Amino acid sequence: MSAPLYTAIATSTGEGRAGGRAVTDDGLLDVTLALPKSLGGPGGATNPEQLFAAGWSSCFHSALKLVAAQRKVALVDSTVVAEVSILPTAAGGFTLTAALQVHVGGGITRDVAESLTAAAHEVCPYSAATRGNVPVTLTTTVA
Repeated sequence: MSAPLYTAIATSTGEGRAGGRAVTDDGLLDVTLALPKSLGGPGGATNPEQLFAAGWSSCFHSALKLVAAQRKVALVDSTVVAEVSILPTAAGGFTLTAALQVHVGGGITRDVAESLTAAAHEVCPYSAATRGNVPVTLTTTVA
């Protein structure tokens, strides 16, 4: 395995997802965490699933732009929405599912857009890290 291109470092303190704090080593991310109201918490702060969805959507969007550039396809008005859901398991733990909604504008055909989405799913590190572990639904729309 080759040397890392970049390593992100974050530390969680306090009560973790139920009122803790997460901070990156450079201080650029410093968030209070709270259980969402839908999980019986107070809400009012972010949670790990939102942070994971934000990371995955931005990483996937970058992968989409990369594969489009490699194929010399100009992307216009592209967006990626990541929905990350937490579910209980039969063993009493929790698991995740994800839905990635890719929208491509600029008159690109559905076939090309779906091909770019599939290629981005192969290139994106979040997709690679979750492959086989997290069920993922990919949806591509064009305008």
